Amino acid sequence: MAKEYNAHMTFFLTGIYLLPKSKRDLYHPPMHPVGSAAIDFPTDQHIRDTLEQLRLAYEQGNDIGTHFNGHFCEAKGGGDWSVAQWKSEIDQFFSFVENWKTNTGYTDIPALPFDFKKEVVGGRAPCLEGQPNLLKALKGYGWRYDASSPGDFQIWPTKKDGLWDFPLELLPYGNNIQALSMDFNFLYNQSGGATQGDPAKFADWEKKTVDSYMAGFNRVYYGSRAPLFIGNHFENWNGSIYMKAIDQIIPKICTKKGVKCVSFRELSDWMDVQSPQTLQQLRSLDPPSRPTGPRWSSDLSRLVN
Repeated sequence: MAKEYNAHMTFFLTGIYLLPKSKRDLYHPPMHPVGSAAIDFPTDQHIRDTLEQLRLAYEQGNDIGTHFNGHFCEAKGGGDWSVAQWKSEIDQFFSFVENWKTNTGYTDIPALPFDFKKEVVGGRAPCLEGQPNLLKALKGYGWRYDASSPGDFQIWPTKKDGLWDFPLELLPYGNNIQALSMDFNFLYNQSGGATQGDPAKFADWEKKTVDSYMAGFNRVYYGSRAPLFIGNHFENWNGSIYMKAIDQIIPKICTKKGVKCVSFRELSDWMDVQSPQTLQQLRSLDPPSRPTGPRWSSDLSRLVN
């Protein structure tokens, strides 16, 4: 669909997904035992598949960002990490992804066609936790954006600590609720976090997800024209309805006059070349006030990868 509708995406890579389980002790996570993670270490086939998909993603014009390593959340997760601990997590990410040949011992897979240090210019923290210290840790890495903000209304992006801040957004979701623009948050509201809820409700949940995305798009398309950010885990949760929802909205959104479906890196490119006067004019089109209804009821600390 991305090829058909000239759409690009940002793929957030978890560093230990290129680290064999047999080498797990190379990972020294902040505040946790050596070799531990809140997610599974990959199988050999998983690593091979990930390398193949990384190559394809890059060659098809997509952006490669980082999702860091161990996906630790809540207590002793990213929200509790110091600046130095975040730096350690970042440096270990680059070590794992740059040294995959050494760590895996693969001799039948050619080198990837890009340099991670040059290609990775942004990331998203697990569970959207810890952005304040993360941003301080990022000084000196040459990054251009961060997508770790825990969510905001649909307004034109601004910079935080020198990086473009690209948060998930609050979208209309009926009954005056604002839903965060990521599949897991729809799932949390619809099936309480269960990844496979009541199949009899799948069709209704899919329609509500599509309607929410389209309501959010229409609000800015016929308003301030601010970017719409969409997050998706490419999972089969609730019968793959969140993937199917994306399949429905891409043809409706990416074909609209004046719309480009781009990666975070491409959006950074565009934002960087706008004059301060242009950005000020665009931000003057933002809604003067935020929604008065209740915020989305999802527990963000329970986001999963």
